[in-house]
Amino acid sequence: MNSNPVLPIRGDAAVEPRDDSFYMTEALKEARIAADEQEVPVGCVIVHEGRIVGRAHNQRERLADPTAHAEMIAITQAAAALERWRLSGCTVYVTVEPCAMCAGALVLARVDRLVFGAVDEKAGACGTLYNIASDQRLNHRIELTGGVLAEEASTLLSDFFRRRRDTNPKSLSQ
Repeated sequence: MNSNPVLPIRGDAAVEPRDDSFYMTEALKEARIAADEQEVPVGCVIVHEGRIVGRAHNQRERLADPTAHAEMIAITQAAAALERWRLSGCTVYVTVEPCAMCAGALVLARVDRLVFGAVDEKAGACGTLYNIASDQRLNHRIELTGGVLAEEASTLLSDFFRRRRDTNPKSLSQ
């Protein structure tokens, strides 16, 4: 195992097999960190054999990087932790339905399963606007489970954007 992952992984100790809500709760913790950092509150954890091998939240503002979505950072961490780019055997838990970029990256990483919370009516690419994760034309498909702790994830997003509109209405157009 790589002793120096690209970004530190908090709480990566192996755990007993849990249900999806256990790991989604971990992803929600990451989303709350993002909100505290004034980032769009999306969190992600990647699990392999009961162990969290990647954990991240959105960091686009902090890193000034349009690709710094929670899923992209967690994929990089998981690949470093497992010392391989193929993330077969992994389940990804993300608080919001992935966008086209993230869904494509998950397909390319050969993730087995994706569990998400809230649907994304404006950018969701795992069933809402597109279905990249299950597209039969691609060389890999991902098993999907949506709606896990969706209300909590959706409320976190709604509260974040309401606070943002209330404090700086012009910031939403940037």
